[in-house]
Amino acid sequence: ERTGKVLGEFARCYKEQYGVALFNSVRYEIEGNGGPQAQLLHRKVPLEDHVIYSGNLFQYIEENKKWRNRFCVVPHNYGLVLYENKLAYDRELPPRVLVNSAGYKVLTSVDQYLELVSSSLPGVTPKSGNSPILKCPTDFPLILWHPYARHYYFCVMTGKEQEKWGAVFQDCVRHCNNGISEDSKVEAPAFTDAVRMYRQAKEQYGTWEMLCGNQTQVLSNLVMEELLPELRTAIGPRLKGKAQERQRTWIQISDAVYRMVYEQTKAQYDAMVAKCEQERPQMESTIRTDMDQIITSKEHLSSKIRAFVLPKAEICVRNHVQPYISSILEALMTPTSQGFAEVREVFFKEVTDMNMNIVNEGGLEKLVEYMEKLSHLAFHPVKMQSCYEKMDQLKLEGLQQRFDVSSTSVFKQRAQIHMRQQMDDAVYTFETLLHQELGKLQGKDDLCKSIQRILERVLKKYDYDSSTVRKKFFREALLQITIPFLLKKLAPTCKGELAKFQELIFEDFASFILVENTYEEVVLQSVMKDIMQAVKEAAVQRKHNLYRDSMVMHNSDPNLHLLGEGIPIDWGEEHGGQPEAEPAADKRRRAKQVVSVIQDDEGALPYEVGAEALMPPSSPEPQEPEPEVPPVSPDGVAKIREMLAKESIEEPASGQAEERLTNGDKAHRATPASPAPGAEVPSGDKAHRATPASPAPGAEVSSLPAGTDCHQPSDKETGEEVAPPVACSPPQPVGTTESVEGVQTEF
Repeated sequence: ERTGKVLGEFARCYKEQYGVALFNSVRYEIEGNGGPQAQLLHRKVPLEDHVIYSGNLFQYIEENKKWRNRFCVVPHNYGLVLYENKLAYDRELPPRVLVNSAGYKVLTSVDQYLELVSSSLPGVTPKSGNSPILKCPTDFPLILWHPYARHYYFCVMTGKEQEKWGAVFQDCVRHCNNGISEDSKVEAPAFTDAVRMYRQAKEQYGTWEMLCGNQTQVLSNLVMEELLPELRTAIGPRLKGKAQERQRTWIQISDAVYRMVYEQTKAQYDAMVAKCEQERPQMESTIRTDMDQIITSKEHLSSKIRAFVLPKAEICVRNHVQPYISSILEALMTPTSQGFAEVREVFFKEVTDMNMNIVNEGGLEKLVEYMEKLSHLAFHPVKMQSCYEKMDQLKLEGLQQRFDVSSTSVFKQRAQIHMRQQMDDAVYTFETLLHQELGKLQGKDDLCKSIQRILERVLKKYDYDSSTVRKKFFREALLQITIPFLLKKLAPTCKGELAKFQELIFEDFASFILVENTYEEVVLQSVMKDIMQAVKEAAVQRKHNLYRDSMVMHNSDPNLHLLGEGIPIDWGEEHGGQPEAEPAADKRRRAKQVVSVIQDDEGALPYEVGAEALMPPSSPEPQEPEPEVPPVSPDGVAKIREMLAKESIEEPASGQAEERLTNGDKAHRATPASPAPGAEVPSGDKAHRATPASPAPGAEVSSLPAGTDCHQPSDKETGEEVAPPVACSPPQPVGTTESVEGVQTEF
């Protein structure tokens, strides 16, 4: 009922904003833009057919309260894909779990997690001395926490591993949070504006931390934001058992409700979008026919609203915003510019090291090897971590409370995404220019000189583009902070008077001109001049290496952008002597190893000992390895193996798992790569469902096309997909479950 109510109100907002966004898109298409041209090339498909990272870690399985070894693969879409083990992945068996990490927080401390769990259910605090809700067998946990969905618990054996996996998980969260594609010039702005209008109608201004993930995830968060407090009030006092059990039960209830909300939200949102798309051709025809009249009508409306609103807005800006703009800008500029400077430094160091190695070790053969690694530098979570962590310094302190900024994470993640994009643009431009030069070079000395010359050329382009990107980011962040504050301040005196302006809009154009949107544009204009001036002054003073607006590089390389339109460069195939025809299985295996960009030469860790359980829940405190030291102690390994042996005797399931792994028949294999439209469900495990009220999605894994590859989750994978048991079994009816170990879901 609550989902239907929220989505009904949102549908009205979305329909209104869709017409406005369509008009703005067509107008932009006709009038064009005069923004500065980027100097660096942009790679269209950065990570096609590549894997970000793969490796072993331990996962806590809530159904049987055991820690189990899992082989985790992070494909190009940044989903976390967990397999039974490496063998299951190599044999292309279906994964156990797929996790879309949008909205999650990565925690590296059990204490952090327990604090968040306690705050989610106020009044329920375990007594001192009682065992907490989660025990980690090592000192190096990795926990994915979500305010509504299920939580995921992992651990590794060393501090260095924890740092690596933490960087990988953070990259996944960062990427999945940015789930609304900017390529959509109508649907994306219509959706984000509709969410903002919906929240403002309920007097919720300012940034919203849960505006993350794809559209269905965002709407599910919108519903849960209203629904969860009521559920907590109604259900919380009725929970039975010890504090830990009540906390665990509440997490499961929240997760089950979130999955039900997600399923209903997806169906209703898809219907909403389909209806707007059906009306789009007629609306677009009207816009193109009457464009001049619509613009004239809108300008007339703007002038009337401006005369009414602007004097009040300017006073508010002068008294409450203008004195703080420079402070906000400085707080944003320092960490952001340090991060972009670090991107430049990392790129310079990687290319310089490559050049020195080519001098010492050999020519073209070594170049191919290094260029294949360099081409994925922007997507190397560990090497990029030194850039990303600069944004951790971002603090707005008192400004955050004054301007109702709930969290700075929105700005941090946006800047980090810009950093990754600029790094990839620099790398792609470098390899494109170097590839063009290869045929003209004579010997190793020429190659090294050419690399140095191209590096200097790319760095100049990077400095210009990074300045442009940062100035745009600063302007957008300042608007994002100040506009909601102004709207909230002006609402008591202005918002009630807006209805009288509706009569100024012709009925035929009412779908493309909204009084509310025009009012916000006027408020934006009232502060935009001060923001532009502040950013311009920072550039004139050469603060943080920003270029002045007057410094414009007009198409300095006319042929460079033509090179960027060519076929993507494959260094291995062109210069590495790879055969042209290659079986699909071999290609998959080779690609997996080429793009394992975080493998290092540490000693082997005890993951490949067939671990089914690292620590039974009832066991005493385990022997923990010393921080930062691989667990090679004979006593520690012996203890783990002893527990593994005991576990394998107690659980015949391990033998069944081995039997399942021998069955690689593709006719029975399900794939997470292309789930059916109804296959996306929110987080949680079927074992958590108390009733069949929230059935499994319509597309059970057994109904997916046979023979499809299962190692790459869909780019549009947004919710949990039910991962099938490894054994090939008959299709299960919707709403049923198999063994709790055989079925897991993810979000």
